[in-house]
Amino acid sequence: MHEMSLCESVLQILERQARIQNFTRVTKVQLEIGVFACVEPEAMRFGFAAVTPGTVAEGARLDIIRVSGEAWCLTCNRLVPVRERIDVCPACGHELLSPTGGDELHIKNLEVA
Repeated sequence: MHEMSLCESVLQILERQARIQNFTRVTKVQLEIGVFACVEPEAMRFGFAAVTPGTVAEGARLDIIRVSGEAWCLTCNRLVPVRERIDVCPACGHELLSPTGGDELHIKNLEVA
């Protein structure tokens, strides 16, 4: 379960930012996770709850925002939504797509005290 190591990395970022920005507690974390990021949201919630006790993020609420897949169609020159990496363009039906979104995982927002 690689989500646990991802949660540990998120926690390291939170603790570093707490030192830099001089806050003592994180009350809410918003993560944006793309549908192609190979990250299971429930496993992230479990991992976050497991790694935060005794830290600056103990008891913090984890909100996960799923980011849809997108690709640039090289045939019709449009940004189009895709559900799978191997989708065809929903506008023109061609297969020449260059993925532009859906594989991200980043901290979007924090609420701190």
